[in-house]
Amino acid sequence: MEWWHDRPGGHVVSFVEDREAQVGVNLFVLGPDDPMSMYHWEGDQEGFLVLSGEALAIVEDEELPLRRWDYVHCPAGASHTIVGAGSGPCAILALGGRTADSGAYPYSEPAMRHDASVEAETTEPTVAYARFPTEEPAEFREEWLP
Repeated sequence: MEWWHDRPGGHVVSFVEDREAQVGVNLFVLGPDDPMSMYHWEGDQEGFLVLSGEALAIVEDEELPLRRWDYVHCPAGASHTIVGAGSGPCAILALGGRTADSGAYPYSEPAMRHDASVEAETTEPTVAYARFPTEEPAEFREEWLP
């Protein structure tokens, strides 16, 4: 499996590499204050299981603190992102359906406080992620997981 330094922050490995697959399964490792993604909604559901550490889910502009074994379900159309929290890395298993409806990136004040929101709504991922460097290969580090 190939690890990537993802944008806007953190590291990710995909267990399903086929972008045409009906489901995506990714393992994210986020440092404190690293956003998993820009605040967004999608046309299909997603679920997130915290395997270690602490995180902050922002769902429909509400902040929800998360710790190990907490699970967050985001139904289709629910705007969301997750940000690393606490004093060390957190590992999060993300599972989501994949449809042709790619969704959008709305503005969110709570997400903006964590550098995880666009300034103006867009449907274009290249616009939403324009201020971040592109993803690049990374090496797994044992200190990421307990």
